[in-house]
Amino acid sequence: MKFGVVVFPGSNCDEDVCYALDQVLGQKVERLWHKEHLPADFTSNDCIILPGGFSYGDYLRAGAIARLSPIMSSVRTFSENGGMVIGICNGFQILCEAGLLPGGLLRNLQQKFVCKNVYLKPMTSNAAITAGVGLDKVLKIPIAHAEGRYYANPGTLKQLVEKDQILFKYCLEDGVIDDHANPNGSVDNIAGVCNENRNVFGMMPHPERAMEEIFRNTDGRLLFESVLNYSSATLS
Repeated sequence: MKFGVVVFPGSNCDEDVCYALDQVLGQKVERLWHKEHLPADFTSNDCIILPGGFSYGDYLRAGAIARLSPIMSSVRTFSENGGMVIGICNGFQILCEAGLLPGGLLRNLQQKFVCKNVYLKPMTSNAAITAGVGLDKVLKIPIAHAEGRYYANPGTLKQLVEKDQILFKYCLEDGVIDDHANPNGSVDNIAGVCNENRNVFGMMPHPERAMEEIFRNTDGRLLFESVLNYSSATLS
């Protein structure tokens, strides 16, 4: 498996993701400019990551302009052919705006930018990004966003539950899912979802910022390692 990290004007977490994958996990990483299309050597065995930041300055709505970038047509085709796509923070917003994930991200309920560590409860083991984590594990992962309030209408929420598409929910340190743990007003404390085909994933927290002991937090590493192990098992 190799990784491609898409760089938009205003991306500011692309180097964090590249460092986490290359320097920490020793994976092959290629930076992909938003005006280009995916290289021909990317196959359904690889993974594309849309990183955090403020693509196009978050004009109109976060992710609304980035979804029109030339590379996004390639990302759509890539996902339709079974390739894995991960959107982190702004990347999650872009995937929702592009219709590759259900729901959308709204302004935080308190109308303020929030930057802090939060706790996440994995809600499914039936996804590459959570399969190796365990449903009893509570993850501490940083957030940094102003438009992270996940919203979906009742019909979509019902589908997310029935089809096991909810990846993470905000929780307390002991794993209890509670309104007090919700940092932005997301419906049902949802912090991440996947598509029906279970190959497109979006989450607001930043696992690439929780990779090394120097930060006293390596929980983000579990998610990337889960993706790698899941891919290896699928290909073997």
